[in-house]
Amino acid sequence: MHGNLLPKDGEVYFYENFFTRSEEHHLFDVLKQKTTWRQEPVKIMGKEILQPRLTALYGDTYKPYSYSGITMKPQQWFPELLLVKEKVETFLNIKFSTVLLNYYRNGTDSMGWHRDNEKSLGKNPTIASLSFGASRPFLFRHYRDRKLRVKIHLLPGSLLVMKGTIQDHWQHSLPKVPKLVEARINLTFRAIVDK
Repeated sequence: MHGNLLPKDGEVYFYENFFTRSEEHHLFDVLKQKTTWRQEPVKIMGKEILQPRLTALYGDTYKPYSYSGITMKPQQWFPELLLVKEKVETFLNIKFSTVLLNYYRNGTDSMGWHRDNEKSLGKNPTIASLSFGASRPFLFRHYRDRKLRVKIHLLPGSLLVMKGTIQDHWQHSLPKVPKLVEARINLTFRAIVDK
């Protein structure tokens, strides 16, 4: 692990080999096959478009998750996903209620600039992000000082942890990589707070 990768206003920690290569390959295949993937429409600046990736939500059935004008109801955990959740929780000593999965089919699938600052996540949430499959660049930019940026390469089997005030001060994105043909699966564990 490196120390905090952000220069100010939040915390990001990166663990390159959270899973071994063989574990990562196995989990990529399991997640690709067992997850019920959907391509959800979202509203961006009043316009409805299909997200440029596939998504799924798993977790405690009584805790839906809303973002970008959509509300997702979690599906029940399947055994392998529950084991991954327990490993992350043990490592970080945090309990998560939900995981949002993103399936980037190739380099044209992406995630635009955003902050995970939904009220349902509470103040200063910890979000644990796992990567399986293709390596992709992941970008941070300061919300007020847009010239302040940090770039990380998310490697297969790696864990990225965002915590502290990061969601108040930084945006993040997964940009397109046009020539990339390999797929990537991303799991972001979150704790939905009771209202």
